[in-house]
Amino acid sequence: MSVIRTGIVETPISTDDLEPAVVAPEHGAAVTFSGIIRDHDSGRGVERLVYESHPLAETQIAEVAAAVAAAHPEVRLSVVHRVGKLSIGDVALAAVVASAHRREAFAACAALVDEVKDKVAIWKHQYFSDGEDEWVGALE
Repeated sequence: MSVIRTGIVETPISTDDLEPAVVAPEHGAAVTFSGIIRDHDSGRGVERLVYESHPLAETQIAEVAAAVAAAHPEVRLSVVHRVGKLSIGDVALAAVVASAHRREAFAACAALVDEVKDKVAIWKHQYFSDGEDEWVGALE
């Protein structure tokens, strides 16, 4: 099985938690991605975020992972997105991709992250240090 784990969760996530189940003895490369909440966006200070997901997001993230795995049959992967209240430094998206060689692992990980951001119904509510806030949709 090339897709090991997918999910939308409300608890802290990390690539360290995902990697042991993805990497196997035949893999010479493991590429990880941690989408970390930063303290700014477009020149404005960010204090915190709240992520919300559509009920279909679990299905969508699984479909995205399956499509990326099908396009890159040499890889094994896991991807999890966190929802709820997140603080600066928290991980919102964790992905791990392993393969025999680095090129395929890097390509598949980049595709996985891009597709999750493009196709999974998760919305970000940003709270800025100036008191303003805005919603940012993963689907536009």
